[in-house]
Amino acid sequence: MLKVEFSAPEADRRGTHLLVMLHGYGSDEHAMTRLFPFLPAGVTGAAVRGAFPVGDAFGWFLLDPYLDSDTAEVLQAASGLLAWVDQARAGGGYTGVSLLGFSQGMAMAVTLVRLRPAGFDAVVGLSGFIAENELLAMAEPLSKPVPFFWGRDRNDWVIHEDAIAATRKWLEENTALTARTYPGMGHSIGSQEVRDVMLFLKRYVVPGSRRSGSYKEG
Repeated sequence: MLKVEFSAPEADRRGTHLLVMLHGYGSDEHAMTRLFPFLPAGVTGAAVRGAFPVGDAFGWFLLDPYLDSDTAEVLQAASGLLAWVDQARAGGGYTGVSLLGFSQGMAMAVTLVRLRPAGFDAVVGLSGFIAENELLAMAEPLSKPVPFFWGRDRNDWVIHEDAIAATRKWLEENTALTARTYPGMGHSIGSQEVRDVMLFLKRYVVPGSRRSGSYKEG
């Protein structure tokens, strides 16, 4: 069973939008709970711990330094996470569900969207990449482009250029993309990036404030 930390008690979640927050490799849910104080009103954060052990920490699937992964492991992890999302959606009284993933968590979030294209209102991917999947690619581009915020540092030393190129290509072909870069941020989540993410969430997922549109990389 997945371990989850929520930003609000159960009694206060009904009628809010659920943001499922996915940490990176070798981390845990507490990396995401640090963002709870910045969430817009009307959004409930759910920081989920990955089930794959990485020493004393966690991830979503085995990852090598080149960011390669086993497709079966990725899909198994995604299926388990989707089962939890479905359970939360059914019993929580939420207005909708969106995703936020950092690093490997972004790869997990993108995989969920590829498996369930109409299942999420918006996605935020930070300093991350996509896990390539030839089987899922056969059914793409997605018929319903999801609003997607992609934030990163151009000089991020963790995500190599080939991964960036593949990620950019997939996002441009399959999402309504808002892409932003933050010089000097490195492989982390920066304060200006957090502000931009919260504006994005207000625009697309807070009840009553959603509008259409997208931005290009800046």
